[in-house]
Amino acid sequence: MTTPHAPHLLLVGLMGAGKSTVGAACARRLGRRFVDVDDLVEDDAGMSVAEIFEQFGEEDFRRRERGALHSACSLAEPLVVAPGGGAVLDPVNRETLGAAGVVVWLRAPVSVLAQRVEGSGSRPLLADGALPTLTRLEEERDAAYADVATCTVSSGDLSVAETVDAVLDAFERAVSGPSGRAGR
Repeated sequence: MTTPHAPHLLLVGLMGAGKSTVGAACARRLGRRFVDVDDLVEDDAGMSVAEIFEQFGEEDFRRRERGALHSACSLAEPLVVAPGGGAVLDPVNRETLGAAGVVVWLRAPVSVLAQRVEGSGSRPLLADGALPTLTRLEEERDAAYADVATCTVSSGDLSVAETVDAVLDAFERAVSGPSGRAGR
C-alpha cells in the first residue's frame, strides 16, 4: 500500500502507553480526526473488545482488527490512528502501518504502564494481573514495535502534554526529512 496523500500519524505501543489519550490530543492539535482501531472493531461488531474476546476469541478479534486497521490506513484523509497494542504482531499490519505514514512507538517502563492500567476491567489480556502480563507482552512485542516504528517517544516520565509535544515534534521531523515526506 502506498500513501499518495499526507501521511497518517500512527501510534503504537503497549496498553497504557497513551495511544488513545495522546492520539486524541495530537489529532486536535493537527486538526485531524482521531481513529482508535478498537473503536472501529467494536462499532463493526456491535460489541466490546472484551465481548469479542470472550465470545469468539483473540484470533477472531485480530482478524477484525486487521480489516479495521487497513480500512483506516487506506483513507486519503490524514488521520491520527491508534491500533491496539498487539496489532504489530501481524506482519500484514506492520506493512500496512509502515506504508501509511509516520509510526511513533510510545514507550514507558512496564511498571509505569501497569500503574496506568491497573483495575481496568475492560482489557481482556489483563486477567493474570497488569505487571506480569505487561512484562510478558513487552518481551513478545518489542521487536515488532522496533521493526515498524519510524521513531520512538519515551513517555514514562512525561505528562500527556509533554508526550503530545514530543510526538508532534517527531512527526514533523519525519515528515520534513530529507525527501520531504515520511518514507519507510
